[in-house]
Amino acid sequence: MTTDSYIVLISLFGLVVLMTSWLPMVLKEFPLSLPIVCIAFGTLFVWTPLSSMIGDNPLDSRYLTEKITEFVVIIALMGAGLKIDRILGWRSWMTTWRLLAISMPLTIGAIALLGWSFLGLGLASSLLLGSSLAPTDPVLASDVQVGPPLSGEKSEVRFALTSEAGLNDGLSFPFVHLAIVIAASATTGAPWLRDWVIIDVVWRLAAGAGLGWVTGKLLGYLTFHLPNRARLSRTGDGFVVLGITCLSYGLIEMAHGYGFVGVFVTALTLRHAERDSGYHENLHSFAEQIERLMMMIVLVCFGAAIAEGSVFKALDWRVIVASLVILFLVRPIAGWLGLLGSPIRKREKAVIAIFGIRGLGSFYYLAYALGHAPFSHVEILWVTVSLVVLISVVLHGIAVTPVMHWLERENDKADREQVAP
Repeated sequence: MTTDSYIVLISLFGLVVLMTSWLPMVLKEFPLSLPIVCIAFGTLFVWTPLSSMIGDNPLDSRYLTEKITEFVVIIALMGAGLKIDRILGWRSWMTTWRLLAISMPLTIGAIALLGWSFLGLGLASSLLLGSSLAPTDPVLASDVQVGPPLSGEKSEVRFALTSEAGLNDGLSFPFVHLAIVIAASATTGAPWLRDWVIIDVVWRLAAGAGLGWVTGKLLGYLTFHLPNRARLSRTGDGFVVLGITCLSYGLIEMAHGYGFVGVFVTALTLRHAERDSGYHENLHSFAEQIERLMMMIVLVCFGAAIAEGSVFKALDWRVIVASLVILFLVRPIAGWLGLLGSPIRKREKAVIAIFGIRGLGSFYYLAYALGHAPFSHVEILWVTVSLVVLISVVLHGIAVTPVMHWLERENDKADREQVAP
């Protein structure tokens, strides 16, 4: 990279940082989201003379795509866990358990069936497509999530989408690993079922949840319960959350647990170590800022890749139809079926079912799996995931503000009618 290219890159980075702070405030009341602006910015930049000075798009590398999106997701998971005020429980989290136990497997199965029967993918590739696109994204779903810690947010819709995004990113991992072992066994012929059940399902989930709880307990003690002069909370430093996130994720991954599950459990455990401490707001605020900055960088690169033509070069009508079916039929129907019998209002069920936003986690899962086994129809996998994420970013980004305002007005109206004499 030449000196001029470096200066241009530094200037662009400065612009993205300023946009990260300014745009959320400006766009707050508009039917337009920050991710849409990021993608548009990346797209427009490619059409300027400056683009030729920068060099390769980092998202052209599978490895860089995997590592960058991995970091964004774990920061988002930490932030999501820290801002949930509701205490973990069977009844109080029933909406979440329904979405995880019913809606997510239905979504994975339906997308896999669509990939196999309509897109012509093999078994392993179809399952990878389903497990990559099933989770609600913790990064791009921030506009429909609960507010900061201690904000008193009681909306069942916001809580459900926050807690679902926090957990289903990790719970989708066993299905990703199932796709990997199926793809690998096609070339090696080695038996895989027992190892997949024992290691990828039982051990990795248990290690992720268990070590996440232990890490959260330990860090909660260091943060809030040491003598006053030694406790971490006394520093007031929000960047401590970065250390907590990376340490938790690293320790759990070294134990071959699911780090995504572990980071979210660590955040929940830390959040409840001292529920009323204002230090949680500092931690969450810093995590949110880092998450937003990294998200903008990734989406600007995604927009640039779209404009270059490298993302959608394998696009055809079948991919377009499949993507629309995934967003407008599969997730809404699976979400609605998972919430059948739930006591929440029908309009709340509808919003929860519809706003299963797809995003950066899908890119991570796909890049991760492709680095661990040989899959067929890789171009179809990338173009389908990219199109689903793009449509989800645009449509959900435009709809989220008016829909959430409408829902809150209707719920307030219904609550007033219930208490009226």
